[in-house]
Amino acid sequence: MKVLLIGNGAREHALCRSLSLDPDVTALYCAPGNAGIAEVAELHQVDPLDGKAVAALALELGADLVVVGPEAPLVAGVADAVREAGIPVFGPSGEAAQLEGSKAFAKDIMAGAGVPTARSYVCTTPEEVDEALDAFGAPYVVKDDGLAAGKGVVVTADLEEAAAHANSCDRVVIEEFLDGPEVSLFAITDGVTVLPLQPAQDFKRALDDDEGPNTGGMGAYSPLPWAEPKLVEEVLQTVLQPTVDELRRRGTPFSGLLYAGLAITSRGVRVIEFNARFGDPETQVVLARLKTPLAGILLAAANGTLADLEPLRWSDDAAVTVVIASHNYPGTPRTGDPITGLADVAAQDAPHAYVLHAGTKHDGDTVVSAGGRVLSVTATGKNLSEARDRAYTALGRIHLDGSQHRTDIAAKAAAGE
Repeated sequence: MKVLLIGNGAREHALCRSLSLDPDVTALYCAPGNAGIAEVAELHQVDPLDGKAVAALALELGADLVVVGPEAPLVAGVADAVREAGIPVFGPSGEAAQLEGSKAFAKDIMAGAGVPTARSYVCTTPEEVDEALDAFGAPYVVKDDGLAAGKGVVVTADLEEAAAHANSCDRVVIEEFLDGPEVSLFAITDGVTVLPLQPAQDFKRALDDDEGPNTGGMGAYSPLPWAEPKLVEEVLQTVLQPTVDELRRRGTPFSGLLYAGLAITSRGVRVIEFNARFGDPETQVVLARLKTPLAGILLAAANGTLADLEPLRWSDDAAVTVVIASHNYPGTPRTGDPITGLADVAAQDAPHAYVLHAGTKHDGDTVVSAGGRVLSVTATGKNLSEARDRAYTALGRIHLDGSQHRTDIAAKAAAGE
């Protein structure tokens, strides 16, 4: 099959890498892509938010499947335009993608589905903000209602900081703080059948020991040796399936990737948030462990035939991803710096370690930084310790002036193996 993937980050590079290894994929296109994706897919220019342009490109290329990577095109209804053109698409409708596009909508769906989540208030005035912050007390959890590329959430013990963030948003969700470790669990769904993937954990803070500002994610690992064996089945029964059923009941069926961000609290599993697409950087480690070819799974979700699939096959290996970010990320990043050492990783660390590109582009023959998160160095190993060692060894060969990365990705989990 011919596959067109929309997006330009490390998540899309991970998806393209898996699709390029699928024997059923005869042609792979990506729009707009990046310098790394160009090595495995044919790049095309398109405005990812323009549904008609994406559909026209898919028709021109003769695509049998379109995969929409990022959240903004999904919320903008790009998948709807592709469906209307008669092409199977992996990704929810604009209406269903409000599960990520609006925190308030997600809370309403969870209430209807009986899904366990944090108690919350939706606020639109400074008075409502003050009341909500006072009701919950510190630590304060303040979430911009709309899309904020993973940076719209502030968790702080500082009342002034919490109030300032809340009042900078048009509409804000303020909720109780959830204790306990966080888990990301992806599920592929066709709107009826829900197929959970393997859980992962990501690292949101910019600095070691979970210090510094929130980011889109600085690293991830899978599997989770500390998690209960029944976790995936429990989340399927109490969170994922009820949510999909509730959306269908409301006439907004959700097909594509449903991502549950979870807190494993002292009172049980609670949903922190839903996303409507693969998470970044968790996708990098989850796909590194998936043995079943990817294209057939995504097409079955698009066509409503997930129930007919064989059970997914997974590697017993562990996977670790470490993000290399630009100077000043998550503030305004410095871009245009040359990246060296990529060929060294390919020559010395493959196949156990490889580099997935996020914010990169070509400047002549040189690959340069072009965003906040620049690269995801990903490695597999027989356990987390080996995967971690391989990831950091590969990372050590790469040079990007002024770049930053965390040194403690998966360290605690590896130590507890």
